[in-house]
Amino acid sequence: MVTVTINGKDYSAESGTMLIEVADKEGIHIPRFCYHKELTISANCRMCLVEVEKAPKPMPACATPVNNGMKVFTHSTLASTAQKDTMEFLLINHPLDCPICDQGGECELQDLSVAHGGSASNYKELKRVVVDKDIGPLISTEMTRCIQCMRCVRFGEEIAGMREMGGTGRGERLSVGTYIDKHLESELSGNIIDLCPVGALTAKPSRYTARSWEIAQAPSIASHDSIGSNIFLHTFRNKVIRTVPLECDEINQCWLSDRDRFSYQGLYADDRLEQPRTKVDGEWVDSDWDEVLNEVTSILNTVDANDIGVLASDRATTEELFLLQKLMRAKGISNIDHRLRQTDFSHQENAPQFPWLGLSLNELDQQDVIVLIGSDVRHEQPMANHRIRRAVLNGAKVVVINPLKTELNYPVNHEIVANPQDLLKSLAAILAKTGSLPSELANIEQSSSDVTDAIADVLAEGDKVTLLLGNLAVQQPSYGTIRALVASIANNTEAKLGYLAESANTVGAWLAGVVPHRVAGGDKAAREGLNSFDMMNKGLKTLVLYDVDPAYDCADPQLALAAASDAKVIAFTAFASEKLLEIADIVLPISCYAEMSGTFISGEGRPQSFRGVSAAPKDAKPGWRILRVLGNKLELDGFDYMSSGDVLAEFNDTVTINKDNTYSIENSEFAVAEKITQMQRVSRVHAYSADALVRRANALQKTYTKQRNSIALNPQDIKQHGFSGLESITIKQGDARTIMTLVLDEDVPIGCVQMLVGTSKSAMLGAAFGAVELQGEH
Repeated sequence: MVTVTINGKDYSAESGTMLIEVADKEGIHIPRFCYHKELTISANCRMCLVEVEKAPKPMPACATPVNNGMKVFTHSTLASTAQKDTMEFLLINHPLDCPICDQGGECELQDLSVAHGGSASNYKELKRVVVDKDIGPLISTEMTRCIQCMRCVRFGEEIAGMREMGGTGRGERLSVGTYIDKHLESELSGNIIDLCPVGALTAKPSRYTARSWEIAQAPSIASHDSIGSNIFLHTFRNKVIRTVPLECDEINQCWLSDRDRFSYQGLYADDRLEQPRTKVDGEWVDSDWDEVLNEVTSILNTVDANDIGVLASDRATTEELFLLQKLMRAKGISNIDHRLRQTDFSHQENAPQFPWLGLSLNELDQQDVIVLIGSDVRHEQPMANHRIRRAVLNGAKVVVINPLKTELNYPVNHEIVANPQDLLKSLAAILAKTGSLPSELANIEQSSSDVTDAIADVLAEGDKVTLLLGNLAVQQPSYGTIRALVASIANNTEAKLGYLAESANTVGAWLAGVVPHRVAGGDKAAREGLNSFDMMNKGLKTLVLYDVDPAYDCADPQLALAAASDAKVIAFTAFASEKLLEIADIVLPISCYAEMSGTFISGEGRPQSFRGVSAAPKDAKPGWRILRVLGNKLELDGFDYMSSGDVLAEFNDTVTINKDNTYSIENSEFAVAEKITQMQRVSRVHAYSADALVRRANALQKTYTKQRNSIALNPQDIKQHGFSGLESITIKQGDARTIMTLVLDEDVPIGCVQMLVGTSKSAMLGAAFGAVELQGEH
């Protein structure tokens, strides 16, 4: 520790700390543009020049380490003159277009020019103009305003792991942009909007919508992945027009994924449901709440409880899910589930209370070895991926075991990409190499290789090792066996076992008891009901859908649609898609996350509550209120809630969170993966197709139009099938078929067909994994 004197007052700081950091910690203002606490130091804007005693010239505070006895003056004549002169240089080419600039009113350049600039300029020549480039549907550019702070360039290289922006030219002709005319592809690209200190980079979807002083700001929680990023929602005239990160060092720090940033557009989709409706003689008729709830009450009272199934979204709030299962179980209905994309439910009784991450996010970036099993973490949980990248920069090793190739923005030490059957064999080989092989898993065939041996060695050598199961593993037809193998590997190596839960409230759904075999809190249900897959196969008379669109949210769209077509369907939904209206009989409009209060519980097991900040359309109501009134109409006890806080209080009294991922396989039998001799489909859910809200965010949808309707095959399979030169392929799965564009991809395992799910094309097919047939289209 050293003592440094700033403006005549002594402060203690660690030797080598940059002067600007010491000043920020002590609340001393030093102007800056290029400096950012999460980025490396470039010292190229020179706005932070200060006077340092005995230094021959003003020194940049961001690049000057403190020394013992150093005396610094931030407001002296020398410092103030240097800052004023720097500001004049920065404004030489800056356009005077503040009245039409989206950054106006929240612009760092405006603020600092008033505080540290002059009232007139000595520059009389013509200003330079920079021609703008289109860098995608998310970010609008006005690069004539750019002051070359290079924050966006450093962010891409250091945080996003993709250097997509850079500087070309020198001196006055230096311009910042993409190296070639291309769109930004990073899932974190929107953060350069926040980093830009001027109006050069602004949000394209909200451009020219409102002035900053007209906007109201309220804290909230991101509603997509299980990280629970803290956000600010910006509203104008009761509508959400922008989302920005709320800094939280324990969760998302000061960053935000593009999905969380731009998905608010979906709130105002054309198919937003605005009032209750019922289907009469095949035609939709508008109704009122009292009439439609009476009809729902009649159905729930007359249909046998065993013939009713409830499918719920794990993006609903904890309060909604808790009341939903409470109401249904009070009516004797046990067929309730939120695991819509899962097909293998074997040994679910051995699962932990909830799919816990296994450690905190701050601990994640301190791990030595991180093994990703069945996970596209970069796109599914971008902020978790950011933590893993930090761990890699700190020296961690990463191992990836997946049924399909995923793009990561950091080096991978060992990787296995195999079809679902070979993936099990590789895991079994790693388990055998790491130690004892449990007798319950002895029947699983092993496929050892140099890679599996190397992975086993890495696991044995690491001190802090974490194995993370992702969504691709959960959606596998042999998920129970995969989990048993991974849990056994964790036991052998004394590693941590964690789950990268799918959605914003997957943990809340488990804890609230929205599973057929457990009640709220995780206790065993008195009567076990059917899981989601069995519900669709059984042919139930009535289906209750809570924020679920079977065509896009279920593991097997065709099976789900067929089951719904044969049943009486009651849909609690914010959106009325064409496919949902075809199968539903009653639709009840519910509010979205920004329009009501509620709670999400993150993968860390961290409850985070939020409040509504915008108005719901017309007659849409918060889901918990609808369920409360429905409970009263059904004459059930315990539905006299006055607020969502009352529901949460009852949930908290009922549920004790137990962070323990122990998974026992003792005396269990595990099936050997079925051999598939045909081509087999391997699929993943694209981040921008994962839920109803993001599917309706127009800007996000424009970022992956080419991928949506294509399938990828290995070149060997293309040659074997004689598809060379064909543009379209008919893919058949069971009785379902559709035509898609063919793409060559050497990373696709031989014998596999890779495609996305959650799209209009995939909705025409069956399960995400399974046998398919291919036929060329001439």
